[in-house]
Amino acid sequence: MKMASVGHQCPECVAEGRRTQRPVRTAFGATRSGVPGYATISLIALNVIMFIASIISAKNKGAAVGGSSIGGLLGSTTPLTDRLSVFGEVGCQRSQGGVGIGPVMHCVAGVSDGEYYRLFTAMFMHYGLLHIALNMWALWVLGRPLEAMFGPWRFLAVYLVCGLGGNVAVYVFSPGAPSAGASTAIFGLFGVFFFVLRKLNLSVQSLVPILIINLVITFGGSAFISVAGHIGGLITGGLIGYGFAHVPQQRRTQFQAAILVGLVVIFGVATALQTYHLTTTLARLGG
Repeated sequence: MKMASVGHQCPECVAEGRRTQRPVRTAFGATRSGVPGYATISLIALNVIMFIASIISAKNKGAAVGGSSIGGLLGSTTPLTDRLSVFGEVGCQRSQGGVGIGPVMHCVAGVSDGEYYRLFTAMFMHYGLLHIALNMWALWVLGRPLEAMFGPWRFLAVYLVCGLGGNVAVYVFSPGAPSAGASTAIFGLFGVFFFVLRKLNLSVQSLVPILIINLVITFGGSAFISVAGHIGGLITGGLIGYGFAHVPQQRRTQFQAAILVGLVVIFGVATALQTYHLTTTLARLGG
């Protein structure tokens, strides 16, 4: 027995009570495992590692860090970003093949050529220091409260599906332009966060102005900002947030998983249809 504030306690009885007590869960089914923010920190670390690897792969490392596009604010492309960004359409051009050889068609492979991994890897690639700094700051601000609400594994799944949704939108609506960055997933987190606040009866007044500013920047006309990626991620996040906020408590985890899997299936169908469209178009042009 041990002394307590009132009387004595049996250590074995207290331990047994803790084992049988159900853990407190959030409105979205998570325990306190998401409070430290380990998944958010891991995503930031992975993005930083990939950014360093991208710089190492570049011949002109200074240009890869900054000083290139948008008045010198963003960095240039690198061999790694070229390999891992979303580039949907197979780009082809004719060039002289040499003495005695006619024009030769050279093509750059993309998602439509079977490189579907780009739809995932693009969300971990960035063009320059400012690009990754802004995205990681947004991930830090939005990711920690959402991870606390969802738990690390739910949050990680939501993040990846949001990023996938934005990149599939790029593939469908802007297949000829390369795109990379975590902003597809981060715009998705904006959409999720909106419905999380509504579910918890909290004000969205602090979130809406930031979202509007980001939308204004998105539609600002810069060719280096992927409108399709941002809006695709935002819509994906909105669908996830709305679904998570309205699933019944009974079998909540199963319904949440079904929402994420259903979206992935829809993205898969959209990707397959776009691949068919691009490949058949290329075949007609080649003929």
